[in-house]
Formats: sequence, C-alpha cells, structure tokens
Amino acid sequence: MMTSKKILLSATTIVISMLLLFSSCKKKEDNTLVDENGQASTDSRQAISENDASINDITQTLSDYPLMHGRMSSPQKIATTICGLDIDTVGAYTGTIKLNYNGTVCNNRKREGSVRLTIINYASGQRWKMAGCVLKVEYLAYKITRASDGKNIELNGTQMLTNISGGTWFDLLFLGQANLSSSVTGTNLNVKFNGTATAIYNINRRFTYTWANNILTCTGEGIGSSSGLSNLENYGTTRDGDAFTSQVLSPIIWNSTCGWGAPLSGHLTIKVASKSFDLDCVFGVNASGTPVIVGSNQCAYGWNLTWTVGSTSQHKVIAY
Repeated sequence: MMTSKKILLSATTIVISMLLLFSSCKKKEDNTLVDENGQASTDSRQAISENDASINDITQTLSDYPLMHGRMSSPQKIATTICGLDIDTVGAYTGTIKLNYNGTVCNNRKREGSVRLTIINYASGQRWKMAGCVLKVEYLAYKITRASDGKNIELNGTQMLTNISGGTWFDLLFLGQANLSSSVTGTNLNVKFNGTATAIYNINRRFTYTWANNILTCTGEGIGSSSGLSNLENYGTTRDGDAFTSQVLSPIIWNSTCGWGAPLSGHLTIKVASKSFDLDCVFGVNASGTPVIVGSNQCAYGWNLTWTVGSTSQHKVIAY
C-alpha cells in the first residue's frame, strides 16, 4: 500500500511539475508576444534597402563610365549626378573603379566610406553591358548615417553582381529595352548597427527594372537557399547572434516615386531560431496596417509586422 501511495505521489508530482513548466513556458511566450519589437525584421529590411540603394548607384555609375559599360569610343570620365559621390577611375582601364562617398548629407542620409567595383574577366573582353557579366562589389567601411537622429549602418564585405539580361540604364531609358535584370549574391556581409552590434548577412536577390511613364519600377525576389528553405532574400545571424532566414512570399516592389526605402507591395516571413513564432511582414499598407494600392504619384504609409503565439496574434505598423 505504501509503495502504491509513493508511486501515486511521485506521478502526481511529475504532472504538477509538467503543468508548472508548461505554465511557465506559456507565460514566457506571452511575455515575448507582448515585448516583441521586430528588431530582426527591421534590421534586415534596413540592410536590404541600403543594399538596393547601393546597387542603384553602382548600375548608374557603370552606365555612365564607357570603359566599364563597353562604349569604348566615348570619353573615359563624365560627371556623375549622384549626390555625395566622388569616383576614382584610376583603374578603369583594367576594369576597376572606386566609389568614394564624401559625407555630404543628401535626403537625410550622410554616406561615407567606399565601394570598389571590379569586372571579372575584364582583360578577356567582358563589359557590364554584356549579358552574364559579373561584377565584384567590395564594401569598404561603407557607412550610412541618418542625419535626423544620428543612427547608422555600416557594410563591410563582398558581393557579386551579375547582369542577367544584358544592357544598361541607357538601353532601358533611351533605347526601349523592355527591362533590366540583375542579381546580387554573397556570403558573410558584415552589417554593423550604430557602431556596436554586428549582424552577418547572406543577401541573395534578383532585381528586374522597368521604365514606364517616366517612373522606374524595381521588383525584388529572393533567390537564396538555406535550412531547407528557398526564395530567401537574406539569411545569417542577427545582431544578437541568432540564426535567421528571410523568405520572400511575394516580390518586394518599389519605384522611383517613393524610393527603395518605401516598397509599394511585397510579403515575406522571417524566422529567428530563438523565437517560437515567425515574423510576418507585409509592405505597402496604410496607418492601420491594411494593404493599399497607391496611385502613380502616391506612396504607402509603411509596412505591417505580425506575429502569432498559440491562438493570439499581435501586429505593429512601422512607418517608412
């Protein structure tokens, strides 16, 4: 009889302990739900947006410099129209130029550092206008500071930019080419936030640019794979050292009216290893978080971040 009582007591103790553990875990998850700030998604989106802006500078510069573009009969150097940018063309005859940012504040952004561009197999005749041409992009302490509050992001590392479609901005804007398509791939891009915390990003995206009614539109897709997932635009480790993936469910679309930092539409989900829930991100929403369709000269309010624990969901609308 005593043995049976001991067994019953032991079993009861185990059940109570499990219930307490479940309650503790649930309470922790509930607290996480309340406290979630979306830092991983905000960081990734900021890095992607600044990477997009950089790629725009790069492709425009390549179009403007004949020795890189492929118009060999034109002058080597022409004036750039990109604010805050000085271009070193000393190595242009061997397929290398350097973008030096001089710290001028342009549209609330101060940019410093450099980006070195090298066409792979330049000596063999490769030029940026050719389909399949590959460009090595090296970020050298490339730092972007928001002038309004001093917050900054710095990129260091290497990416490879490939001209998929062939052609350049000149062909798209003036010669009627239907679109321009390129991809950016790379591993272990160091992204430092505010001079302290550093994330490691593997950005893998495909861009398709179109031009209509004097508006440039860019469609961004994820082409990376990791942890059994595909269509990833980014993956790696967050500023807190947690593994994460960012999977594109529908392309991220922005245009020249609103800029690379304010997508008109798009949907992605971010999985962070330390979280028991996903971060669902929908771009192009109003102040209430509802997706909107904007006119040609209008822009959306921001993007909607949603996360769900158990049967409870919460969301946060983040303004552009």
